[in-house]
Amino acid sequence: MEGVLNERTETVHKKGVENPYSRTKCGATTDLGHDELRTVPVERALDDFDACRCGRCFSDAGGY
Repeated sequence: MEGVLNERTETVHKKGVENPYSRTKCGATTDLGHDELRTVPVERALDDFDACRCGRCFSDAGGY
């Protein structure tokens, strides 16, 4: 599954597919520039970047 990695907070989000103007499902990255976000597979973000999953995007993750 493709995800959006917030490199500032090291958090991976589900990619926003419902709304073409939202980069993430939860909308938490709307105030960030494109240089702070990276589209990567969720597993790669977790393994290679040691990211946490967004609690609003993933039901089995805790908090933001």
